[in-house]
Amino acid sequence: MDFDFLKKRLEGCYVTVPTMFKDSDLGLNLDATRSNVRFLMERGINEENAVILSGGAAGDFSTMTFDERIAVAKAIVEEADGKMPVAMGAQTTNTMELCRLVKSAQDLGADFVQISPPFYFEHTEDDFYEFVQSAAEAAPEIGIIIYNTFWTSGNVSTDLVDRLAKIPNVIGLKWATPRSDSMEFETVCSRFNDRFTIIDNNLLFAISFMMGARAIEMHPCNYWPEFGIKMLEDLREGRYENVQKDMIEKVMPFYKLWTLIESEFTSGDGYLDKLCMELVGLPSSRCRPPTRDIRNHYRIKTVEMMKKSGVPGLKI
Repeated sequence: MDFDFLKKRLEGCYVTVPTMFKDSDLGLNLDATRSNVRFLMERGINEENAVILSGGAAGDFSTMTFDERIAVAKAIVEEADGKMPVAMGAQTTNTMELCRLVKSAQDLGADFVQISPPFYFEHTEDDFYEFVQSAAEAAPEIGIIIYNTFWTSGNVSTDLVDRLAKIPNVIGLKWATPRSDSMEFETVCSRFNDRFTIIDNNLLFAISFMMGARAIEMHPCNYWPEFGIKMLEDLREGRYENVQKDMIEKVMPFYKLWTLIESEFTSGDGYLDKLCMELVGLPSSRCRPPTRDIRNHYRIKTVEMMKKSGVPGLKI
């Protein structure tokens, strides 16, 4: 494994590709997922500005079987064809399954796997360290991204990040923390930016880039890739005022609507991405249950949000 190559390759927009299903029976629609990967590439997403994630939360990993997760990742890796790096979501509660997932990701040619602390039980930091270590030993040639999902499991502390830095193929941190006066988000960004590629998952893009983060979680790329590329360019050039203006005018409306849907209708991830994608003419679908179908209930509000944000190419 070439650590420096993979660390650099992880920089850019981190695009969580939704998994598409057939509305008739909710089986996988791999053709639609492949089409959406081609859309990203045709609109400028490439190895210089992005990594795409297969089977993350927005990719419905929690509703798919092991074989389905591998099938989706295989389709995305094949479609990307080396033109942009691919990460595969490897969230699980089971160390044995984790090792199977990371081995499969390595075998099918993914560049990275994304690993979160096991959910349901609140495991200790030693539990999680051994969990990651097992994955690293099972697939030593693939880069590991640690994803701090503190809202579903134990929080990854600064001390644990320091320990994880000793595992050679841990390349990146997809980083968010509970907001507090201890400033743990800022502490990790400033202390560990030389060791890891830090992906900002806290929507503090200007601040995190000033402290050494080099990647951003970017849902709007799924339906508006050019916007994500522009924001990345502004971040790389230090145009932080432009970044913050765009966060308020173009990113905040998406997250405000997502928060509204979560508060009054359903929970999950990827459902708003999918509706936005449908509204710009891309193949789309609902998410699998128990997440409910938002498309009829929130179509008008989503169109209004997209118009307000200036999304081009609406098909309404």
